[in-house]
Amino acid sequence: MKVDETDLPGFGRRKDFVTASGRRIGVVELREGRTELIVSTWDDPDTCQASIALTGDEAVTLGNLLGGQHLAMTLTEAHRDIPGIVTRQFSIAADSPFQNQPMGKAQIRTRCGVSIVAIMREGEVVPSPAPDVVLHPGDLLVAVGTQQGLDSAASILRNG
Repeated sequence: MKVDETDLPGFGRRKDFVTASGRRIGVVELREGRTELIVSTWDDPDTCQASIALTGDEAVTLGNLLGGQHLAMTLTEAHRDIPGIVTRQFSIAADSPFQNQPMGKAQIRTRCGVSIVAIMREGEVVPSPAPDVVLHPGDLLVAVGTQQGLDSAASILRNG
């Protein structure tokens, strides 16, 4: 997919692309460090219909959600022909008992037979994370297992 980048002198840089439906969406990275999510109008790609200011943490979280979704979709497709195997994403909430703790402390594989296959963090993928990887609020965990096991993993990550 082609991403267009446009310098905005004195303002920042715009990065956007055209969706399959013909809509242009993207981000404006402002010089002072802020980020805005933008959506163009249908009839004029240079006219902004919506602009949402994002903090740095919000931009990272949105990137994790979108990147994690793509990774989960790819894994789901890979496991499509294997009965009973499901892929799901879990977000580490700020009140999770496992925030700022090594992933192994949750004992997800031992307790429910679910494998954490990747962590999306700040727009980066941590593939096949080891048990000593520390979980942070906003991390998006991509897990593979049975439906029952994934339900149990969700409860563990929320409640301990």
